[in-house]
Amino acid sequence: MTLAPSTLSTVVDIDQLLAAARELRLAGRWERAARLLDSAAVTEPAARARIARAAAEVALERDWFAGTDTAAERITEAKKVVPDGDWDMAFLQLRRDYGRLLLVAGVLSLGPAGKDPESLTALLEGARALHERAPDEVRRGWASMYLGLITDNHFADRAAAPAHYTAALRAAEAGPDDLLAREALRHLGDHDHDAGDHDLALDRWRRATALGARAGTVPGTLSQQMLLAVLARDTGDEAGACALATEIARWAEAIGAGRLRAQATAFLAGTDPTAPPPGDGS
Repeated sequence: MTLAPSTLSTVVDIDQLLAAARELRLAGRWERAARLLDSAAVTEPAARARIARAAAEVALERDWFAGTDTAAERITEAKKVVPDGDWDMAFLQLRRDYGRLLLVAGVLSLGPAGKDPESLTALLEGARALHERAPDEVRRGWASMYLGLITDNHFADRAAAPAHYTAALRAAEAGPDDLLAREALRHLGDHDHDAGDHDLALDRWRRATALGARAGTVPGTLSQQMLLAVLARDTGDEAGACALATEIARWAEAIGAGRLRAQATAFLAGTDPTAPPPGDGS
């Protein structure tokens, strides 16, 4: 017996719909989140814009953790219905450009080598513009976060980046915004680690792990635990480091986070995922 597809429809508050999609996205259930958003039938332009923007964010996060390439199409579709000058849409585009420029010939590359200088300058100027016109303190904090990431990972200016992360952390704590605080602590801890201050790095990375878990980000929490594995290795606990990395790889594979699984597997082979960009003078 063949059952016909269900045609049942219901009215759902758009804020609740977007909140559910966000939680699915953070949990690494990207396909389910996308299908939920795609199933919404809306005619009001503002609602269509919010749903399209949310779908683009799902695709962007999926690309980041899974190594897929789905965000470009979603961002293009969203721009057709999102009003010109929308800050959140511009920030999504910046995030995609940031991630795209991290790859040189398909390989993750930190620092400016092999990258178009004009593209890097445009990326930095775009982040500055978003910081200037941010509509609230939390969004300004996210712009600060990306100013730090661009300065760190594309320009290899390790001395200048922490000030941006510190500004992002202040904004996150004022918000509050657990995900922004997690990002800021994650990268401030990276600088502590490189400076040899393992105690401060451990404190910040533990806080970042807890904040990510509280916010519901499964792949984000796994990626943060990867840094705790790094510290375990640095302090001589190789068995603990490998045990943690093995579980991270297992979990990452289970949720389809291929890029994260590859990072954990490389760590088990001896790679340090926190190594400074080439050309760093520290």
